[in-house]
Amino acid sequence: MSKIKTGICSFGMSGKLFHAPFIHGHAGYELYAACERSKKEIQQKYPSVISYSTIDELMADAGIELMIINTPNYTHFDYAKKALLAGKHIVVEKPFCNTVAECDELIRMAGEKNKMISVYQNRRWDSDFKTVRKVVEEGLLGDVVEAEIHFDRYDENLSYKLHKETPGPGAGIFYDLGPHLIDQALQLFGMPDAVFADITAFRKISQVDDYMEIILMYDRLRVRLKSGYLVKEPIPSYVIHGTKGSFHKSRADVQEASLKLDVLPDTPDWGTEPESEQGLLHTTVNGETVRKKIPTERGDYKEYYRLLHEALRHGGANPVSAEDGRKVIYIIEKCFESAHKKSVISI
Repeated sequence: MSKIKTGICSFGMSGKLFHAPFIHGHAGYELYAACERSKKEIQQKYPSVISYSTIDELMADAGIELMIINTPNYTHFDYAKKALLAGKHIVVEKPFCNTVAECDELIRMAGEKNKMISVYQNRRWDSDFKTVRKVVEEGLLGDVVEAEIHFDRYDENLSYKLHKETPGPGAGIFYDLGPHLIDQALQLFGMPDAVFADITAFRKISQVDDYMEIILMYDRLRVRLKSGYLVKEPIPSYVIHGTKGSFHKSRADVQEASLKLDVLPDTPDWGTEPESEQGLLHTTVNGETVRKKIPTERGDYKEYYRLLHEALRHGGANPVSAEDGRKVIYIIEKCFESAHKKSVISI
């Protein structure tokens, strides 16, 4: 069976870290081409890859079957549309689009072209989230009644990636880190009944939102999602409370840090967190109180591209569907409406 010839729209950080190593490392793909407007670096590491200077040249290459849209948020819709019109399957980094209307148009186009859209939500395969998901799904906490998920950072300065700090479609912390938090919440608990959101900026130099707190409201469950750039001393990133007990877990996945050190994803201990980051489970099992550390699941971004290959070549399930991506954007739109009106918005 032929390899999936894959093009990458950008060979910046995400291309170098989150896509190229996993595409190149899977026997079912061929890392075929990329767009590099100025720096020409991809051939230093992958000599056989074609380096185009413009997106249009990349899109026009008929040999490409799968296109990775890993460019700034405000370009996602336009580049995804170009790729679909060129007859290619696409992977779009989060956020899928900037509006629900854009999501709907791409989903319609993909159906007409008989092409697959997959949204790159790699944080589903973080070690910390995989562990939290296992604890929840195994019922170790009973019925979950409250959950809090954080994605916090500390940086008083603006990002060197100016598109993230310049007002416009897809800018700000909500579109940057919000999709990770919302997707994880939806994976754990499904769609909420209503939302309430507080979105603002605390850094004096910030021109876009750099703080977010949203509450997802369910019948007998509240989920709080928080992110900010002025958190010097983080608290546990996952705090889950249920009718039987609680679970605390740090955000400690090592995969991104490993990739930055040029560690390949086929190393034997790939995705293994240090034992010191194990989560704390305090619950009741068979009438007995249990308070202990829980071994962390291994993180594995390879799983996304393995599942995508199964979907494209063998009819398997899309690892992250366009509909999943649309749900996240729908929640984001409702959150901005809530923040603007300072009120609870029904879903």
